[in-house]
Amino acid sequence: MDDEQLNMNIRKYLKKVGVNSQREIENAVRDALANGRINGDEALAVSVTLSVKEIDLSVDIDGEINLN
Repeated sequence: MDDEQLNMNIRKYLKKVGVNSQREIENAVRDALANGRINGDEALAVSVTLSVKEIDLSVDIDGEINLN
């Protein structure tokens, strides 16, 4: 195994996850604002589960996104 290549491939994947996740969250927040489901001053609980079945990895990463 090439550690440098592994690191680069993980970073590439995480960049893809980050860009796509941000776009999805922004679209969902805008939609929720437009439909009156949120006011725009909330703190939204957020959770992501990272899993890699082949190595039995499952990690929950929790956080909060403040809209104000």
